Amino acid sequence: MRVLLPPLLALVTGAALPAQASCRLALVLALDVSSSVDPYEDRLQRRGLAAALMAEDVQAAILADPDFHVALHVFEWSGRYQQTTLLEWRLLRGPADIADAAAALAESNRGYANFPTALGYALGHAATQLDRAPACERQTVDVSGDGRNNAGFGPQTAYRHFDFADVTVNGLAIGGSEDHLPHYYQTEVIRGPGAFVEIAADFLGFQRAMERKLIRETSSPQIGARDIAPTRRGG
Repeated sequence: MRVLLPPLLALVTGAALPAQASCRLALVLALDVSSSVDPYEDRLQRRGLAAALMAEDVQAAILADPDFHVALHVFEWSGRYQQTTLLEWRLLRGPADIADAAAALAESNRGYANFPTALGYALGHAATQLDRAPACERQTVDVSGDGRNNAGFGPQTAYRHFDFADVTVNGLAIGGSEDHLPHYYQTEVIRGPGAFVEIAADFLGFQRAMERKLIRETSSPQIGARDIAPTRRGG
């Protein structure tokens, strides 16, 4: 629960007001590498994310407030127990940090290729990664995929059994017009304040969709939100 420290209490007790957080957003990006994603599509997705991070408008959004940074963690997911970290938590404090993150993602290799779409497990894994995140004002999970959950428990079960308090989950639906994938993401996947679904018609459109999504997610919140204590999870 986020609690404001009353200024009068600080004066009475002699306690100093808490310092403002240096991190405004802890962002987890989850990339689908299930069996429906072929090697060419995987490269488009992996390199598309790297290119999106390097886009001028995305960098401007990430670095909009030099005193309040964005922390990023990226993993790929497919089956129930197939989640692999591609980028460990790091603060994006300047262009060099973003360039290093983009290079690591562009050079990463797919860990699994023959497993189904365990979306609920991916969300559960994302929640455990937020337990290790820096203390930030906001926490967001950004999950992309080209299909519905078809292995293990689904998203709604994940939300009941993992800690998603104060977490926003956004979705990037890739293709899937025939099985109404965007609607599935809208009704079953996203949750939390301001949650939204971005759509890519196919993997060729992934980069541009990710750019739009990152700009929307990382844009600095209004100054009034800075009066809120940073979110801390786990311990």
